[in-house]
Amino acid sequence: MKNNKIKLILLISVVLLVIFNVFSLYVTDRNIETTVTEAIANQTLDTATAVSARIDIDSYKKFLSNPEKNEHYWKINNQLNDIREDINALFVYTLKIDNPNVSYVMINGLPEGQQNLIGIGSICTLPEEQVSHAFYKGSPYTSGIIDDPEHGKYLSVGTPILDENNNVIGFLGIDISTEKINGINEIVQENNVIIFLINSLFLLIVIISSYLIQSWYQREVAKEVENTEDTYQGEIQNLLSSVSSLRHDYSNHIQVIHGLLTIGETEKALQYMNSLSNEVQMIESINSTIEHPGLAILLKSKKLAAQNHQIAMETNVTHDTFQRIKTTDMIKILSNLIDNAIDATRELPEQSRRISISCDVNDEGTHYLFEVINTGPKIPSEIEIFKRGFSTKQAEDGKVRGQGLFIVKEVIKKYNGKISIHSTNDNVTTVTVVIPIK
Repeated sequence: MKNNKIKLILLISVVLLVIFNVFSLYVTDRNIETTVTEAIANQTLDTATAVSARIDIDSYKKFLSNPEKNEHYWKINNQLNDIREDINALFVYTLKIDNPNVSYVMINGLPEGQQNLIGIGSICTLPEEQVSHAFYKGSPYTSGIIDDPEHGKYLSVGTPILDENNNVIGFLGIDISTEKINGINEIVQENNVIIFLINSLFLLIVIISSYLIQSWYQREVAKEVENTEDTYQGEIQNLLSSVSSLRHDYSNHIQVIHGLLTIGETEKALQYMNSLSNEVQMIESINSTIEHPGLAILLKSKKLAAQNHQIAMETNVTHDTFQRIKTTDMIKILSNLIDNAIDATRELPEQSRRISISCDVNDEGTHYLFEVINTGPKIPSEIEIFKRGFSTKQAEDGKVRGQGLFIVKEVIKKYNGKISIHSTNDNVTTVTVVIPIK
C-alpha cells in the first residue's frame, strides 16, 4: 500500500512537472516575442535617429521646395538606400506629416530600378495612431506589427528630421520585416527548448532521486527497527529464562529454609536467608549506580543470567549518560559481548567462572571504553572471530550461530571505533571496545 502511494505521488509529480514546464515554455515564448520586438524597435529607432542627424538638411529643404527626382532627391535617396542595405531593412524613407491622419512618402531609399514601386507623395501605410503622435508631438514613434497585403508584415519606427533651428521638416522612417524578428525568435526559442529539456531532465532526476532516497531510507529504517526488535526480543527472552530459572531456584531455597526450620536449625536458616538477601541486593544495586536506564536494565538482566549459571559477575560503570552513542547500538555491543563471555565461562568449573564488565570514559573525555573480561578457554589468534557465521560453539539444529561478534564489529565500524580481543594461556579473555565521542 505504501509503495503504491509513493508511485502515485511520483506519477503526479511527473504530470505536474510536464504541465508546469509546458506552461512555463508558453509564457516564456510570449515574453520573449514581446521582448525581442521591443528590443529591435528600440535599436532601429536609435539607428533612425542617427541617420536623420546625417541627412544633408540643405539638400532636403531644396528637394521639398521642388519635390521631384532632381539631384537633391538622388543624393538623399542613395544615402538612404545604402543605409537600408547595411541594416537589412525593408524600407528607409522620409515622410511628410502635415495632418494627424495620413502621412506621405517623399523619398524612399531604393535602387534606381525600383523607384516606380513608391512614388513621391505616395500615401504611407503608417497607422493613424503613429501619424497623430508624430503630428502633435513631433517626437519619435514606434508601431506594432503592421500587416501590409503588398509588403507583408513589418515593424515601423520613425524620428523627426530637424533643421538648424530644431524645427521639424519631416520624419525619417525605417520598416523592419518581421522575418528578422521571427528569425531571432526562432533562435531564442530553440535555446529555450534546450533549457526546458535540461530543466525537465534535472527535475525528473531530482524526483527519481528523491524516490530512491525515500525507498532506501525506508529500507534502512525497517532494517534498524528489525535489528532493534531482535536485540530487545533476545534480551526479553533471556530475562524470561532468568526469571523462570530464579523461580525454580527460589522454590528450592524455600524448601531448604523450611527444612532447616523444621529440624530446629534456626541459625543456619537465618544465615541461608542472609546470603540470598545479599544476592538480591547486589542485583538491585546496579540500578542505583548507573545513570543510563537502558544500560542498567541490560546489566541487571545479564546479572540474573550469570547468577543462574553460577557465574560471579562484577560491573563497574562510570557516572556518565553515554548519550553520544545510540542506546540500541550500545545494547547490541554489550549484549553480544556479555553473552559470548557467559557461554565461554560456562565451560569452566563453577568455582572458576568470573566475568567483569567495565563501562568508562577516558581521562580526556574523547572516547567511550567498554571492556568485558571473562574466564574461559583461550581463543586461538589465527581464527577469524569477526567473520559472519564463525562460532566456537557447537552447531544446534534450527539455531543460527556466529552472528554476535560480526554484529558488534559492524556497529563499532559505524562509529569509527575499534575492538580488540586478548586471550591468555591462563584462561582469561579481555575484549576492549573504543568508541570516539563526537
